[in-house]
Formats: sequence, C-alpha cells, structure tokens
Amino acid sequence: MDQITARVPPAMVEALDAAAAALRRSRADVVRHALERYPEDFDDLTVALERLRDPSDPVLDWDEVRGDILRAVP
Repeated sequence: MDQITARVPPAMVEALDAAAAALRRSRADVVRHALERYPEDFDDLTVALERLRDPSDPVLDWDEVRGDILRAVP
C-alpha cells in the first residue's frame, strides 16, 4: 500500500479519533474507509447535480405532491 500525508484541523482530528474509538478501529482504518467511499459518493453527487440542473426535468411542488399522496391513501 502507498502512504499519504494530509494536514487537517484539530477539530477534524478530534472527530476522527472519536469515530475511531466508537467503532473500535484505528484512525487509519477510519480514514481508509472514508477514502474508499468518497469516489462513489462524489459520482452520485455529480449525477444528482446534473439532474437538478437539467432544464427538461420537471420541478415538482412539494405541497402538490404531498396532497396527491395523502389523497391516494385510504
């Protein structure tokens, strides 16, 4: 495995250490897991933003949708 180094704010280190302690994992394990998930999460976010910016995709009014759902429930 390759090794990388990153500088992070003290508050992030505290949160990371708290997560590692709660999970009973090492700090490196928690960072590795987060980095493994990031590319997929980034791809999902990119697709979602593209869909939100698509002018051909209709914008639904929440109150109308909610009303339709509530009227459909017996």
